[in-house]
Amino acid sequence: MNLIIETNRLILRPLELSDAEEMFAMDKNPEVHKYLWQTPAQHIDEVIKVIDYVRTQYDKNNIGRFATIVKETNEFIGWTGIKFVDDHVENGNTNFYDYGYRLNENFWNKGYATEASKAWLDYGFNQMKIDKMNAYTHSENGASNHILEKVGMKLMENYPDKDGVIWKWWQMENNRL
Repeated sequence: MNLIIETNRLILRPLELSDAEEMFAMDKNPEVHKYLWQTPAQHIDEVIKVIDYVRTQYDKNNIGRFATIVKETNEFIGWTGIKFVDDHVENGNTNFYDYGYRLNENFWNKGYATEASKAWLDYGFNQMKIDKMNAYTHSENGASNHILEKVGMKLMENYPDKDGVIWKWWQMENNRL
């Protein structure tokens, strides 16, 4: 996949195996996983499997999560992007486009998630012609919930997962079609 998206401060590019060390540093942090099933990575091999899986999604769906890099410093700060969810059911849904992101804690509260979110929603609606974009967040993840609301996603409902944890289901319709 050769898609690269640039914003004022960020480069969004396909994940590569060379991102594994920095992605592992992010994914082993318990704070990063506080609202993500609380399962921090224990070994770099877990992250390598994720990168391999995401790269198969590029081939299969022509989209997936992308490495998110600060232009000025060339630092990997996490991943952002659109995923076509066809590998599980979420809130009774499958075969849908999901927007998501995960950033290293050192890069929180700097506006990067909002900047990347705007770029991805623009790409999804204007280039991919997606009719609806979904997202889901832990109900207590105030920062992510705020970002999704700020970029124009609408809270559709709260729902419990299989363990009774409450999640928020977000959606935005493409009004450009």
